[in-house]
Amino acid sequence: MLTGGARVCVPYAVLEEAEALRGSLAEAARPRLHTAAVDVADAARFDAFASDVRSRFGRIDVLVNGVGGFAGGDLASTTPDLWNRMLTLNLTTTYIACHAVLPAMLQARSGRVISIGSRAVVPPAGGFTAYTVAKAGVIALTQSAALENGPSIRVNCVSPGVVRTPMSELLFRVPKLMEPFDAAIPAGRAGTAEDVADVVLFLVLILVLLVKPTGFFGGLHAVQRRA
Repeated sequence: MLTGGARVCVPYAVLEEAEALRGSLAEAARPRLHTAAVDVADAARFDAFASDVRSRFGRIDVLVNGVGGFAGGDLASTTPDLWNRMLTLNLTTTYIACHAVLPAMLQARSGRVISIGSRAVVPPAGGFTAYTVAKAGVIALTQSAALENGPSIRVNCVSPGVVRTPMSELLFRVPKLMEPFDAAIPAGRAGTAEDVADVVLFLVLILVLLVKPTGFFGGLHAVQRRA
């Protein structure tokens, strides 16, 4: 989106990551990136961030809910702290951001909201109960918000399958652990953050006539649906 000329506002928790993002951009795009240290799980602070963005740029056209985290554990071993952490990181942050941004979008009668779900929860899988419930909540929130706010506000959810990120890199270093997953995906490899970003950009730029909520799932889901 920055390459295409959009202004992008990013709340961050780790300064080094914000600086790395800015450093990865072409010189011409850097002035269009606005970053701010914000605890996205704090509703008051995110409200202030959203208000500042509107004051600076006049409106908010697109909200991408990309905050999240993963932890394993079946129901019996899931502690209240783990349960609350997974719901806060994945679901509550999505609610807080939508709640802060939707009123201005409704007033403008235009906007896009895109959240990140997970292929692992469609259908729900065992072994990471808190994460499964949180991401399933993101999908349900997307469907509800789309029905409540369409057609002027388009609300969608991207649900990636196996994605190779710095957080999951340790799994890929275990010999042969991830090979069955890669082999089952039509592309023959795990997804990347860039793959997910491409789908988000597609939703922002292409699906201008979309009214009902839609989910975009990873290649592994397509294979299992055909089976």
